[in-house]
Amino acid sequence: MRHQQVADDVFTIRGTDVNMVLLREGRDLTLVDAGWYGDAGLIEATVEALGHRPGDIRAVLLTHAHLDHVGALNHLQAKFGIPAYTSPLEVAHVKGEVHESATPLDVVKRLTDASTCGWALRITRAGGLRKNRVPHIQPFPTDATLDLPGRPTPIPTPGHTSGHSAFHLAGVGAVITGDTLVTAHPTSKITGPQVLPDFFNKSTPQTFEALAALESLSADLVLPGHGTPYTDGIAKAVADARAAARSS
Repeated sequence: MRHQQVADDVFTIRGTDVNMVLLREGRDLTLVDAGWYGDAGLIEATVEALGHRPGDIRAVLLTHAHLDHVGALNHLQAKFGIPAYTSPLEVAHVKGEVHESATPLDVVKRLTDASTCGWALRITRAGGLRKNRVPHIQPFPTDATLDLPGRPTPIPTPGHTSGHSAFHLAGVGAVITGDTLVTAHPTSKITGPQVLPDFFNKSTPQTFEALAALESLSADLVLPGHGTPYTDGIAKAVADARAAARSS
């Protein structure tokens, strides 16, 4: 199954080596991140499997502008009129006016075994070489809790990109960490809470600094952009990520 319920009215969607999150409130939904371009059909199918219509999505919230997170934004807007929001600092990146992503050459240099080669093939098929600018992106209407299903609160976590955001779900004690903190990645040799390898980050030191914005949150459940959910709490996840970096 490509989706699972992880808390009351909170569902994860496992896309092409990337995670998305659906928040439900009655008949209305919020989608956090939109996978790769090729994951659009999976998003629609998941929404329908949960007894909803894609048009029930009131907005898509974007942690950051990398291709494995913006993938279905244009499809969802063109087909269903669904708006998309991100940090004001990330808007130019989403529109393609600045570039803060690993290049195809960066990826090729890391293809050292069957696992990473398989990952590269999967993401290429899902749209990894396709430019995907999103002209309709808008900044969050407020830097406080958003008036959307799930009542997510954006948390600035710059480093992976300049305008990266996490989302605190205070009502269910969870935090969506995007790519600031993950629990696995095909290019990483370890599993468990960690920061992504340097070549993915605009600034790895700044990414570690951003962990401080997460560790004090009231959140037993951590929902990363890559890897499986972590249930020992955000404070321990941050501590584990720091420890993993010291031991590498």
